[in-house]
Amino acid sequence: MAFDVDRIRATGQRVAASHGLDVVEIEFSGGAKHRTLRVFIEKNAEERRKLWEQAESAGDSGADSNPHLKSEMRGTQGRGGMEQLSGVTHEDCATFSRDFGTVLDVEDLIPGGEYTLEVSSPGLDRKLKGIEDYRRFLGLLAKVQTFEPVEGNRHWQGRLHDVTNASVKLVLERKGGGPKKKSSELRAQSSGKAGPSEVEIALKNIEKAQLVPEF
Repeated sequence: MAFDVDRIRATGQRVAASHGLDVVEIEFSGGAKHRTLRVFIEKNAEERRKLWEQAESAGDSGADSNPHLKSEMRGTQGRGGMEQLSGVTHEDCATFSRDFGTVLDVEDLIPGGEYTLEVSSPGLDRKLKGIEDYRRFLGLLAKVQTFEPVEGNRHWQGRLHDVTNASVKLVLERKGGGPKKKSSELRAQSSGKAGPSEVEIALKNIEKAQLVPEF
């Protein structure tokens, strides 16, 4: 029986939904003797909205009972707010891990012996996996690495400004705490040419992308 990531993801989402959670990402790594299944979870949209409203209405004291939530809110206020919030607690991870691990073993979804199940929040530097992620996090700071260079560069950092079915547009920041300039940008400046203020990247050309935390 082969490792079926789609079936495992669907099973994980079914378990997560029963706890007001969503599965964000699944990773499987390691060899025959040291295998690890990593699952990243977050509160679903409705539960995140409730947490955000409760914390905002109560002020700082509203997050005091959840240190992880308080830390997340410091990194999200004014920058996507609820959408960047995961709201996941250690108890959420422990409960999901117990229930999901039981289903995995009963249904023998990870054949071939022992493995380690790790469950955690995706974090404020979460990976962006598809068009829905790019749309969800419009306005937030992200870094993108491409397969093929765009305007002579494969590494870009800027705010997610626009998303179509074919591309993502980043508005580049160049002041204060903006991204470090890449060598290609420095070469452009030394030759008297200003770098672009925005860049459009085809979705099929994105090798990997993730959010950049802001505090």
